[in-house]
Amino acid sequence: MDKFTTLTGVGAPLSLVNIDTDMIIPKQFLKTIKRTGLGKSLFFEMRFDDAGNEVEDFVLNQPAWRNAEILVTGENFGCGSSREHAPWALLDFGIRCVIAESFADIFYNNCFKNGILPIRLPKEDVEKLLEDAERGSNATITVDLESQTIKGPDGGTINFEVEEFRKHCLLNGLDDIGLTMQKKENIDSFESKQKLSEPWLYS
Repeated sequence: MDKFTTLTGVGAPLSLVNIDTDMIIPKQFLKTIKRTGLGKSLFFEMRFDDAGNEVEDFVLNQPAWRNAEILVTGENFGCGSSREHAPWALLDFGIRCVIAESFADIFYNNCFKNGILPIRLPKEDVEKLLEDAERGSNATITVDLESQTIKGPDGGTINFEVEEFRKHCLLNGLDDIGLTMQKKENIDSFESKQKLSEPWLYS
């Protein structure tokens, strides 16, 4: 998993509430177990019409936000079914940080496990960042995980909270497998001893 330290990029404003995981990545795209290739189907039913053409007024189809790395959105983001494909699609599109008033718990947890930083903020702070994001590519936002700050295009700073363990994992690029591999010496030592004491398990 890629480390998350400091991210400076364009924020895409998507001021809708209760965006569920089926809106993020519709069910027809869940057949794959690969984490790549899903970005093109992110928000599919909002980004494309029935003929497969781009919906011009959808934010991620507009030139100012096509390369957005930060998504600023409404409350209860990621509700609905517990599909890990939702953070996979966001990450494959290029979104590394989602800022909202609140998140569904499972989606929130899945973000950290896939290298995305979800930030919960009070409504007034989200509204300010939505205003900043509306300015497009002329107004970048900087998210600093180490200092737990967000700097807007006009120099204003917003502080955010994140659990220390989750912060450690993101800063060091550690998913569940990475955390396990930190104990590799202990695991190897245990297996070596077990092979001697219970060799029939390895025959």
